[in-house]
Amino acid sequence: MDPVTVGILGCVLLVILLFLGMPIAFVMMFVGFTGIWALSSLDAALPKVAETVWGVANNYPYTIIPLFILMGSFAGSGGITRELYNAFDKWARRLPGGLGIATIGACAAFGAVSGSSVAAAAAMGNVALPEMRRFGYDPKLGCGVIAAGGTLSFLIPPSLGFVVYGMLTEQSIGKLLISGILPGLLMSGSFIACVIFLVGMNPALAPRSTEKVTFRDKLIALKGVWEVLLVFCIVMGGIYLGFINPTEAGAIGATALFIIVIIKRKLTKENMFAALLEMARISIMVLFLVAGATLFSYFLALSTIPTAVSTWIAGLGVSKYIVLVIIVAIYFVLGCFLDSVSMMVLTLPVIFPVIVAIGFDPVWFGVLLVLMMEAGLITPPVGLNIYTIAGIAPDVPMGTIFRGALPFLLSIIATAIILTIFPQIATYLPSLMGR
Repeated sequence: MDPVTVGILGCVLLVILLFLGMPIAFVMMFVGFTGIWALSSLDAALPKVAETVWGVANNYPYTIIPLFILMGSFAGSGGITRELYNAFDKWARRLPGGLGIATIGACAAFGAVSGSSVAAAAAMGNVALPEMRRFGYDPKLGCGVIAAGGTLSFLIPPSLGFVVYGMLTEQSIGKLLISGILPGLLMSGSFIACVIFLVGMNPALAPRSTEKVTFRDKLIALKGVWEVLLVFCIVMGGIYLGFINPTEAGAIGATALFIIVIIKRKLTKENMFAALLEMARISIMVLFLVAGATLFSYFLALSTIPTAVSTWIAGLGVSKYIVLVIIVAIYFVLGCFLDSVSMMVLTLPVIFPVIVAIGFDPVWFGVLLVLMMEAGLITPPVGLNIYTIAGIAPDVPMGTIFRGALPFLLSIIATAIILTIFPQIATYLPSLMGR
């Protein structure tokens, strides 16, 4: 049978098995194994499966995943979330939508030590939502701000999204992490501008606070930020200057936060066990997904589908930006049904060769892709951050939370457009690394 036909049949089988509820990692492994068997032999397929699973589990750079997850767990158990929120609250409270702005700022800062968006949304929801309710904020705005703000942890390094993208595309994880700094700041500013615009259009959404905060209180509140700044400068500064690699940076960051939590006497046996359990759960999930994607990619390479798709697109004679718009639209649709990591492992084996073939920078596309993953976290019906907030605020209807997050989707689209027009925002800092 023609290799392309086998590849198409494999993709159809993959979709069928996904709809039947089979876990994505095992679907990709099964289809990859079956496809390799069909295109070569059983003697080639079986060793390839064993080699792939062992190779992913035995790859030293991949230890960055549990280390980054552990950083976020220690930051959450150390009370850093509440201290960050209090600091930004003191400085932004008197502004229109001040508590919403403080929430966005605290989410961005928390993202500097945590790569999990769901963890950020959960931690900030427990801290910020009661305050916004106390001051009479509309639940739609309050829940929408927290759900959207939590997505910043997927873009601002250390980001699990960049780690997975680098693993799947064999790009420098260090450069990808550094590339997220300026876009992360731009995205944070875009969310803050969205809050100010919404409150300006309808002041009833966020009543202005009358509590006065002295300049001395503002300065004292900044003490809750130093831990995040210290860890971020050590981790990202070390990577940027070339003193340490990303894996070493993750180990240093996790150790630093572990020491901070011990000094603050916030570490308990329960917290430690929960952090290690979460680290193991997410790490194993991601590594199996990457192993499945690697095996599936090998099958697709044998089928020549990525090459055929790239050649077909190049022969269309349309602008590469038209192709990019189509790809972004596909990710928006997929974001309604799949989680971020699953979207990456399912699509990158086909999408990434196309992106390289039409001349886009792989690091820049990594930033754009992570932005699309952010959008998927707050789109119906499978927006994980929305469900997280719904669990924290069970009295707020799910539809209300989705409507509250909708304006921030527009902010993500605006940021993606800006990054497309000015790609240097994502590529400038990585281009200076090693000089």
